[in-house]
Amino acid sequence: MSFTYDDVGATREQGHCPPGFRPMHVRTRLGEGEPVFQRAVEAVLTWEMHREMGVGIDASAERAAPGVDVTVTLAGMIKAPCRVVWTLDEPRRAGWAYGTLPGHPESGEEAFVVDRTGDGTVWLTVTAFSRPAKWYVRAGGPATRAFQHAYARRCGTVLRRLSGGDEED
Repeated sequence: MSFTYDDVGATREQGHCPPGFRPMHVRTRLGEGEPVFQRAVEAVLTWEMHREMGVGIDASAERAAPGVDVTVTLAGMIKAPCRVVWTLDEPRRAGWAYGTLPGHPESGEEAFVVDRTGDGTVWLTVTAFSRPAKWYVRAGGPATRAFQHAYARRCGTVLRRLSGGDEED
């Protein structure tokens, strides 16, 4: 299967959004220190964060890696096929992005990156660009965008808990 958009890998470029797509950028503070960073990275790379959010994950590998196919199932009904387009594994940053495949309700890409800044603060950044691919997403209009932002914020909340980070933002 081919991707449903042309600019594959564009979430690697900070602030880049292809023409005709809507950008999203949500950053959540997880906590501080190397242990929080390591636990957060592991939860992101092994799909644990997504599973803890209550979404179904059917992946062709146990860890995110380029070329891994992932189907996310929402509410037990909406299936969203994707493929990992890039991963990142550096001493202070790690994560991955997937792009949409035919059958996904949207067209675009979404990235999940954990980073530890110079002062030791650990962050999750969810970056995406998308546009509707199915009629019901177009019909949802602003509610669909609100759902996407709420989902990204929930990723941060769940990952903060999984990594043993701060109690609150």
